[in-house]
Amino acid sequence: MLRYVRHGVKRVYAAIALLSIEIIVLLGVFSLALLAFIGIAKMIFKEKKEDFDLHAFNFLASHVSDINTDVMQVFTFLGTHTFLIPANLMLVAYFLFIKKHRWYSIKVPVVALSSLLLMFCLKLIFHRDRPLTPLLEAAQGYSFPSGHATMSITFYGLIIFLVWQNEKKAWVKWILTIALVLLINFIGVSRVYLRVHYASDVLAGFCVGLMWLFLSLWILRKIETFSRKKVDPVVQQAPAA
Repeated sequence: MLRYVRHGVKRVYAAIALLSIEIIVLLGVFSLALLAFIGIAKMIFKEKKEDFDLHAFNFLASHVSDINTDVMQVFTFLGTHTFLIPANLMLVAYFLFIKKHRWYSIKVPVVALSSLLLMFCLKLIFHRDRPLTPLLEAAQGYSFPSGHATMSITFYGLIIFLVWQNEKKAWVKWILTIALVLLINFIGVSRVYLRVHYASDVLAGFCVGLMWLFLSLWILRKIETFSRKKVDPVVQQAPAA
């Protein structure tokens, strides 16, 4: 009897330890991203410092060429709503009809739509104009934070999360993670290269996307857990009743 009690206590301690690590990591990443966003906003809007943005423009200007411009246009396309809307719909369809995972099919549109709404609200709040000398065509809307950066973090970051949740092979997880992280960064660089965003816009967009992705996944996980504990048993017992 005592052995079973000790075993039960150890399992409880292990569960608490894992939960604590998860919460610590979540709070740590969220806090760092929030502090970075506040620091960037303070530097741009309160202190009026633009040295960082000017250095980024000057550095990338020295690498402008026809080939690089074509490549950057491809990367920037992968962060546009023209690409991401169909990509999100395909991901929803995959989990809804092929993988048949209801909660994943819910998470994808919730994260996408909520992050899009948050991005538009922040743009209206900060009201920053776009760079005056775009490399090709001028972009529409306000500049801070970068929508491409925010949406690329939430969409491709969500894919990274799903890969780690579903893929069993460690080498596949790491290859896909590294590839997607590089893709996210190149999307951000492309916006500065094309001079439609300041580098500070992109970094702020990364911070917003990271914060919202972590927060959304945490909230959705809590809702999913509650649903499985409270709602699913009731639904399953209804036919028998």
